[in-house]
Amino acid sequence: MRMIFVNLPVKDIQKSRTFFGGLGFSFNPDFSSEDTGCMIVEENIFVMLLEEKRFKEFLTGEISDPARGTEVLTCLSAGSRAEVDETLAKALALGAKPWRPVMDYGFMYGCSFQDPDGHVWELAYMESQQAA
Repeated sequence: MRMIFVNLPVKDIQKSRTFFGGLGFSFNPDFSSEDTGCMIVEENIFVMLLEEKRFKEFLTGEISDPARGTEVLTCLSAGSRAEVDETLAKALALGAKPWRPVMDYGFMYGCSFQDPDGHVWELAYMESQQAA
């Protein structure tokens, strides 16, 4: 079974845990510490939130500055258009910044926002998901 771990630098782990916890994500305490948070997206998908000092231990070079450029777009599927809208509203209420306008292509509906550290997150609902 393959797993994915997306690693993101954060300035304040508690602020990030509060933000993502407010969006409904939980954290695996076995892989979290005072400077990291293992956010559970799905059974085999995790986002490792690491305070910048800890994140640098895994790098050669510097941390990208999301205020100067986009280093990655992390897109999660949503179960409905309503879930997209509700999650965007929650994210903005928790301190996220809007990134691009809501997209509506008929068969696909989505939104995007920047988390408190400036990382871009997208949510997308695709009508074909219901057929699957």
